[in-house]
Amino acid sequence: MLPTDIELLTAPRSPALHGDLLLTGLSRPDLKANRAHGVVRRVSPAGGDRPWTHGPRDSEPAISPDGTQVAFLRVTGERGAQLHVMPADGGEAKRVTDVPLGVEGFRWAPDSRRIAFTARIPEAGRYGTPDADGETVEAAAEAPRRITRFDYRIDDIGFLRDRPQRLFVVDGSVEEPVELTPLTDEQVDVHDPEWTPDGEFVLVVAPRDWGRVETLNADLYAVPVAGGEPVLAVRTAGDAAAPLVTADGVVYFHGIEFTGPDMVRNRGLWAAPLRTDGEPATPRRLTDAETVDTDAGAGRPAVLGDEVLVVVRTRGAAELRAVPSDADQAELAGLRRLLGEKAAVRGFSVDGDRVAAVVASPVDSGEVVLLEHGEARTLTDFSAPLRENVRPAVELTATAADGHPVHGWVVLPAGEGPHPVLLVIHGGPFAPYEWSLFDEAQVYASAGYAVVMANPRGSAGYGESHGRAIVRALCTVDVTDLLSFLDAALERSDLDASRVGVMGGSYGGLMTTWLSAHHGDRFRAAWSERAVNAWDSFAGSSDIGWEFVECYVGTDPEVQRERSPLTYAAKIGIPFAVVHSEEDWRCPVEQAQRLFVALRGNGVETEFLLFPGEGHELSRSGRPRHRVQRFEAVLEWWGRHLG
Repeated sequence: MLPTDIELLTAPRSPALHGDLLLTGLSRPDLKANRAHGVVRRVSPAGGDRPWTHGPRDSEPAISPDGTQVAFLRVTGERGAQLHVMPADGGEAKRVTDVPLGVEGFRWAPDSRRIAFTARIPEAGRYGTPDADGETVEAAAEAPRRITRFDYRIDDIGFLRDRPQRLFVVDGSVEEPVELTPLTDEQVDVHDPEWTPDGEFVLVVAPRDWGRVETLNADLYAVPVAGGEPVLAVRTAGDAAAPLVTADGVVYFHGIEFTGPDMVRNRGLWAAPLRTDGEPATPRRLTDAETVDTDAGAGRPAVLGDEVLVVVRTRGAAELRAVPSDADQAELAGLRRLLGEKAAVRGFSVDGDRVAAVVASPVDSGEVVLLEHGEARTLTDFSAPLRENVRPAVELTATAADGHPVHGWVVLPAGEGPHPVLLVIHGGPFAPYEWSLFDEAQVYASAGYAVVMANPRGSAGYGESHGRAIVRALCTVDVTDLLSFLDAALERSDLDASRVGVMGGSYGGLMTTWLSAHHGDRFRAAWSERAVNAWDSFAGSSDIGWEFVECYVGTDPEVQRERSPLTYAAKIGIPFAVVHSEEDWRCPVEQAQRLFVALRGNGVETEFLLFPGEGHELSRSGRPRHRVQRFEAVLEWWGRHLG
């Protein structure tokens, strides 16, 4: 895979199924337009697909409950993604919203006529909207922001308090957009709208106590569609995401149970009776906290008979599992697996007893699979142009010095070797490498490098205790696991133990710097990207610093110093690349600047690569040309230092 082959990363998402109508959003990087290209495709249950829309920026198809209409998001002009509706049997799409910054999420009502959606609504005079005098000013000339809370911004979105995300309901039958009145106020961001069966309320996720003070907790509120104050419907044990309300009045949702800033916990499936009378329901946990980690990003729970379907992260897989509706903290081993063995389910939809899903594997970006009568059939071949050049990933389990198993993969280049080696460390840290195609590993392997990827302690998907092992213990057992896994990989005769580099981003960048300082003799050079290097300044400059640092490191300044890679910069002697984005608010650019100055001052061979206009997600969802330029810089760096 060449750097420019990112255009072949055609990824289906958001499958929607109703009868014979099966739709999926399809996106890919477009180098010429320098942005993502998106369309909606119709997939035949017999196999194959054809265009449903022609884009170039369409996504998120959703079929109305009666199967007659399809809603989707389309970006046109500069006002963000707007909600469009078209007949299910084809025809012209009509735009039904016109909100300044675009629609974020939406949900059809049971009557198949109304649609609830959320959208960020800016203060007058900001983000291109007219001020009180009717004038529109450029961003640099806007009035100053008065900030009184910690939770005022977030990476890849921007400032929050001056453009709250509010709830609306629109009639999908309108012929053109009309002015709408928000159903929620400007005090909080609400998200994940879901209708009650009677169509009188929309459930939303919102900060606890309606955001009166900064909080990591979130509850479920019922918002009257006819107008009025939101009603607390479900008081969670920590937070909630992606709720589903069934016809018989049960609310299912993904939730984490936690107190304080410590959110390093497995997410699980929860259930509660629907209450809109002002007496909030207390939910019960259906899945085991230690062994089951549900993935809210793969979609809402869905009912299949007397079971509830959710995607569960386990040992690098993202599996579609069935949870009995009457389960009480069921362990993973007792949950029926439908799809995703050594693969990653990215989204799914249920219609009757059939399930449509997008499933990614180590050799593709995802294909549409239909599960019916107990048989799973792959219907599409979107990754055909890419698959023929994919390098194999060899599964490996190593044993750390204390006996702990460490799971991961080695992606091998062509030829007999011995190959130079890259230890590539993931971010998070509560995130895993997966049984799915990883474009970075493929580009490096195609260039001749053996890519070593481990899920050390701190990673998700191996039990909650595995993920929590580095809470207040960063750079301890995770270091042990990474080096033990590297040693096991280097036992292969086709890997060259004398030519090893280390690289990673975010938490992986932190670990790269730490390993370079404490185990630099193991590596020829390092590439540290969008990294945390100093916890003291991260606490005050990161969008999540006010809570993340306390969770993982604590508030003691001396402990923060001890756990900061920057503290040990003088011990680094290998060539070192510092890579960052100018608009990264997760790990602000000062983290890179401080490390670069320290290394340069120490006489280390150091380069600082700075990407303009990008945030923390550059390597995954940044501008396509920057992603290619980054790949080219990576390969040039390792070509110099590993040969």
